[in-house]
Amino acid sequence: MSADSATLTPAEQELIASATLADPAVQAQPHAFYRALRHGDPVHLDPTLNSWLVTRHEDILAVQADPLTFSVNKGYHTQQARGMQDEYQDILRRDGGGYFPDAIMSDPPYHTRIRKLMENAFTAHRVKDLEPRIQETVVDLLESVADKGAADAVKEIAVPLTIRVIVEQLGLDHGMEDKISRWSVAVTAQIGRMQNREQMVEAAREICDLQHYLIGKMRAREANPGEDMISDIVHAKIPMPDGTVETLTFDEAVSLVRAMLIAGNDTTATAISNLFFILATRPDVAQLLKDSVDDERKMTRFVEELLRLEPPVRALSRMTTREVELGGITLPEGAHLLLVYGSANDQEEVFPDPRSFDIDRPNIGRHVAFGGGVHRCVGLALARMEVKVMAREIARRMDNIKLAIAPEDVRFVPTVATRTIEKLPITFTRRSA
Repeated sequence: MSADSATLTPAEQELIASATLADPAVQAQPHAFYRALRHGDPVHLDPTLNSWLVTRHEDILAVQADPLTFSVNKGYHTQQARGMQDEYQDILRRDGGGYFPDAIMSDPPYHTRIRKLMENAFTAHRVKDLEPRIQETVVDLLESVADKGAADAVKEIAVPLTIRVIVEQLGLDHGMEDKISRWSVAVTAQIGRMQNREQMVEAAREICDLQHYLIGKMRAREANPGEDMISDIVHAKIPMPDGTVETLTFDEAVSLVRAMLIAGNDTTATAISNLFFILATRPDVAQLLKDSVDDERKMTRFVEELLRLEPPVRALSRMTTREVELGGITLPEGAHLLLVYGSANDQEEVFPDPRSFDIDRPNIGRHVAFGGGVHRCVGLALARMEVKVMAREIARRMDNIKLAIAPEDVRFVPTVATRTIEKLPITFTRRSA
């Protein structure tokens, strides 16, 4: 317990003693739990998860600044299909074309090479050139529901948008929204700590299907490269000072294309779903968006505050490679950590009145929604652009957005990795010019 523990209420003390991040009720309404931990036990062993929850902004920054002591490679790959890892890997090797460890979820110096090669697919000019096409896709989706007066904001807007964008950029086949959505859920479930064996086996089958599909596309691009991100990855090269050229192995390339497909749609769709939830439940934010829509600076800050208030990634893993002190706690070598981004972004000492939506915060860029350090999200510019274009076009086309169900009836995908809304029925009117 920290020095602040004396100021905790009995309810907060009870939360620390008995609550767990594995509880769907806590996942749905986590902020009281986060606050109790930050003030009473900021590096907290969650016995249900057997993981240390790192909940303070300063401690998360310290972890991200030391990727050798706090290993992403060990944290992520130990978390994967936790408790069923051998069987999971065997299924992929036998039925899925191979087991391809996530190369981007690695530590320096190996990670440095992988990151440089992956960045070939996210050049600034490529992302900038995407905006007109993203806007066209957003407008098409919003217009498809605008006159209906009701929609599922997750399944009819957020998920189709992000899948269409990443499918186009990777050079995959259109009309695959349902499959890619299932694949995304299956991959995310492997790091979510909430699946049983039957669910793991079913998810592994989906991932086998995903891998066979991607491998076929990658082999085709090896022979005939195109103007797409799969070609960028398959043919990525970095000239070295000694005259040699660094490339990716095929196994590494499979893992990166898979990561780009899943991360490129899943977390951004979650961010857009969060946008709709906030607009439907907070009239002040909906009005702010209307007032800001023609001001590029305000729209940029609107997106940053949205990501701070409701980061799509709830928590990501690390593992200690040596005994180390963090937040006043001595952690042994091999301790599994979850960096709880939603808690850090909600910290009063860093972001005063954290539940208010304030685009004028002087430190608005200090949120950790995209992680940080050498593992800061490689696709953050694309994600920001998709959310901004969606917010802008919502303001221009939709009015009076409301939930069609009670806020307490909104259900979240059971996972500690993300805060993903399962479905979000809303009502609205078309905005008159």
